[in-house]
Amino acid sequence: MESKDWLWILHPALAVGVIYPLIGLVARLGLQTRKRREGGSKLPPTTGREHSDLGRWLALGVVAIVLVALTVTIATKAHPAPFAGGAPRAGQLLLVLAGTIAALVALWHATTKAARLSFALITWLGVLALGAQPEVFRRGDNPLSPEFWSSHYWSGVAVVGLMLFSLGARPEILRELRWRRVHVGASVLAAVLFAGQAISGSRDLLEIPLHWQKPALAACDWETKTCPAPPAVAPSAPEVPLAPAAPVP
Repeated sequence: MESKDWLWILHPALAVGVIYPLIGLVARLGLQTRKRREGGSKLPPTTGREHSDLGRWLALGVVAIVLVALTVTIATKAHPAPFAGGAPRAGQLLLVLAGTIAALVALWHATTKAARLSFALITWLGVLALGAQPEVFRRGDNPLSPEFWSSHYWSGVAVVGLMLFSLGARPEILRELRWRRVHVGASVLAAVLFAGQAISGSRDLLEIPLHWQKPALAACDWETKTCPAPPAVAPSAPEVPLAPAAPVP
């Protein structure tokens, strides 16, 4: 594997090693928090706080690894060919990436409702802007097509939106019952999407070849699932044994 191939597996490695373990912890603490509020379990009062704190880190981590995936995809798609659009386009995309990261950090520290809503929306729009680039593979952009609903990208964008909602509405979720009900519904939807992400991500990993394999696979017909036969190798001529040398008189 070359360095580019290692960069391409950075996103799934972070998802498996960081995000999915966090999902399990947050889900378990969420169920315990609900039981404690209903009075059916003698759990410590810190359960709710731990659920909320880990949920914030989960939301931050999800957005971060999506930005990592988009950045790696755009930056390495055309390598070693010249970057499409040249330096001006690269500079614009870097500004979008920097603005998205800045908005995410500002959302983490924002206190007022208007600021949290604004920074959450800006972060999501930044993710959508980066994902709209031609280097990013999307199975379909039409919501009426089955490819759209099986797309790893679009379900990932939906998960990012739900995570940003939970992060931005955190104070309201802690204070008001109706917001907690909305949060529960969003969490159930996020769990379904995370399960779909695990399936579609594993599927897409099988379809991503190593860097040195791509030229050969580019000649394949993906509709008929056939590849050209390798060129025949001409058999080498059999070796002729040398005649024994005549004895010297």
